[in-house]
Amino acid sequence: MYLAINSGVLTDWLKKFLSGSLDFFWSVVIALIVWFVGAKVIRFIRKVVRTALEKRDVDKGVAQFTDGVLNVACYVVLILIILNLFGIQTSSVAAAVASLGLTAGLALQGSLSNFAGGVLILVLKPFKVGDYIIEDTHKNEGTVAEISIFYTRLRTIDNKIVVIPNGTLANSSLTNVTTSDRRQIDLTFGISYEDDLKKAKEILYHIAQTTEKRVKDTDIQVFVRELAESSVNLGFRIWVPMDDYWSVLWEINERVKLTFDKEGITIPYNQLDVTLKS
Repeated sequence: MYLAINSGVLTDWLKKFLSGSLDFFWSVVIALIVWFVGAKVIRFIRKVVRTALEKRDVDKGVAQFTDGVLNVACYVVLILIILNLFGIQTSSVAAAVASLGLTAGLALQGSLSNFAGGVLILVLKPFKVGDYIIEDTHKNEGTVAEISIFYTRLRTIDNKIVVIPNGTLANSSLTNVTTSDRRQIDLTFGISYEDDLKKAKEILYHIAQTTEKRVKDTDIQVFVRELAESSVNLGFRIWVPMDDYWSVLWEINERVKLTFDKEGITIPYNQLDVTLKS
């Protein structure tokens, strides 16, 4: 009699266990299917939204930011749907999130600041995708490649990617050098006090005049910038198209060095003379 009762209890327990395990197994299978299908749907929605924004000629930075926000929002909805499959009510999740809101807010303070910074960048537009900017705090510079939810990515001249938090860019000064179609090259060349000052200025002026990519309707400035301790520093300023700034800058530096050497103009540099006494 005792064994029969125990056998009946064990059988009932095994039935409940197997039934619960089977229900959980099918819930997992359905959840995986929902996740797979949901991810496909999210990609489709993002593609439709991106296409619509492109047709309306929306700023590329705004399109990237919107795509990032949409991606996060869609996956949050998908996760809530999957939780419902396991019997977890959305209201319970909302209550738990609300109770942890303060803690999460403190933990994610930096991320929220970066998100707000991204919104400010898109609204105030100190720069946009494709602009060349210089971040004054850490002197990072490059072409803006992407404005995402939390970070802005710059592509440097040597094709490196610099990632800067949006909060940093929104709350500090920066220089946008591509707001105009032209940019000024401002260089300093030192010559010796014994050299012919007028001849050096004529050489620099000739180099400026014969620079092919110079903007022709702008002034050329060659002047004495400073009488330094060991050199006479000459200023050199010309305007060039924005896209040709770096190539013209490197070309002028090379031409000045080669021409000064040919004409006997000395470029002073620091030297250390050592006298040995026996």
